[in-house]
Amino acid sequence: MSRLTLKHYMPRSLYGRAALILMVPIVTVQLVVSVVFIQDHFEDVTEQLTRSVAMELSFISDQVDAAGDPASALTRTSALAATLDTTIALPAEGAVPTRRRFYDLSGRKVIEVLDARLPGLSGVDLASDMSAVTLSIDTDQGPLRATFPRSRVSASNPHQLLVLMVAVSALMTLIAFLFLRNQLRPVKRLAEAADAFGKGRTLPYKPSGATEMRAAGSAFLAMRSRIERQIEQRTLMLSGVSHDLRTPLTRMRLNLSMMEEDADTRALQEDVGDMEAMLDAFLDFARAEALDDPEPTDPASLVRAVVEKARRGGQTVSEGALPEPAQVPLRPVAIARALSNLVGNAVRHGTRARVGCTLTPRALVFSVEDDGPGIPEDMREAAVKPFLRLDPARNQDKGGGVGLGLSIAADIARQHGGQLRLADSAELGGLRAEIVIAR
Repeated sequence: MSRLTLKHYMPRSLYGRAALILMVPIVTVQLVVSVVFIQDHFEDVTEQLTRSVAMELSFISDQVDAAGDPASALTRTSALAATLDTTIALPAEGAVPTRRRFYDLSGRKVIEVLDARLPGLSGVDLASDMSAVTLSIDTDQGPLRATFPRSRVSASNPHQLLVLMVAVSALMTLIAFLFLRNQLRPVKRLAEAADAFGKGRTLPYKPSGATEMRAAGSAFLAMRSRIERQIEQRTLMLSGVSHDLRTPLTRMRLNLSMMEEDADTRALQEDVGDMEAMLDAFLDFARAEALDDPEPTDPASLVRAVVEKARRGGQTVSEGALPEPAQVPLRPVAIARALSNLVGNAVRHGTRARVGCTLTPRALVFSVEDDGPGIPEDMREAAVKPFLRLDPARNQDKGGGVGLGLSIAADIARQHGGQLRLADSAELGGLRAEIVIAR
């Protein structure tokens, strides 16, 4: 349980965690030096200084006791007290109360040593004047009040050491932060380049930083080049195959149009049309990575354009809830292609479809719902795989596809930094497909 609580409060970024690793030892060293060195060392110094002063005050007290009366005692000890930088009063009016300020840590040791070393000590005042010590001693000639500088019993430089230690630590921490930021900048640039490439964009990137970061950056560039070559080769191959197949299909359609129309020719024409649709689907799948450039786009206008195009094609499609006009960075051609594929799937397996959109500060969600049979929950992950047809789950009476509609939509969603989610439609009763794009 404690591990989960600690993890919850840990910084999430690499820079934050590295800064924490840097600061913890510095703060720990400061605490250790403050407690061990300052507390122990300066308490020892304070005790030694206070013992010396206590011996001097004890000698003055003995001289007062040896005098015959207060006047002669004062005359006898005034010169000695002045030599010891101490002011005395005899007899004194009232006893001095014992008190110190709560943050006066060395004052505790001063009072403790004076009380142990000075017989007849009646009070020590360290609070009235932080630069002086005032105490009273009961003598044979009456109360003796003595005042001397606080510097005689307390070390004068603990605060200077603390200030120096904190100032140097702050300076070194600042320098370390600047150095740390320079070392982590290549990591951030590599992450930005990798994230952009995952969304279909290619950012200029040059390996920099430490040897390990340069090796990672070079490996990323090599991987990106291989993936780009593979995508280009796949697109060229499918484009070539499609071009080569369209020629005989066109001849077949022309020959069928010149033949006498009957049930057989109509069936052959439908087969040729299905083959051409399959070729178009193959090309859409091959061009999924070849997206247009991002540009400010109004999601509501994009949905309306897709619905209007589907209606012109004879599909029964309606508009769902749409957000207020807004500009969101999108690849409109790619998103329109993904929505068109989802709408095609919806009307193929149902009687009607509805396209909607939701815009929040954190996400943009396009939704396509239908009234078809839907897809069982345990088969939805497999449904987005290319060339997979879920015959038991989806109605095939209205024509089959090649199993690429959901896969193309999922690829386009991922290349926008989002995902394709499949769920049940609460209102239409069929499938609800959502393209979720984080903002």
